Amino acid sequence: MEHETAARFWPVEIRLDRATATLEIDFDDGSHFSLPAELLRVESPSAEVQGHGPHQKTIVPGCRHVGITALDPVGHYAIRIRFDDGHDTGIYSWQYLYELGHNAAAIWDAYIANLATQGLSREPAHRH
Repeated sequence: MEHETAARFWPVEIRLDRATATLEIDFDDGSHFSLPAELLRVESPSAEVQGHGPHQKTIVPGCRHVGITALDPVGHYAIRIRFDDGHDTGIYSWQYLYELGHNAAAIWDAYIANLATQGLSREPAHRH
């Protein structure tokens, strides 16, 4: 029996562009995605963001300028992304990254709408 989380598509190249805070991923089916750090951060698959069940997702504001400090391999199926705001608990499977890439525009639009609905901003809170 095949493992349920087995990736249908495998990355052939993963590049981190720190200057633009973008993760570039090429998959074996020819797909190429440029995923901004902000999108990756606010859609982290961590329990902190996704919650522990349906309708528990947390909307994460203030990530407009978030950067990626490191990518750590997790077995042969995922990477852990370390962000410069201290978040580092999300494990991004190849399948999750592939789906995020394919649905990035709709996911982004929903995120922006949710921020507006909750009166939140992409800008980081000012520290006094």
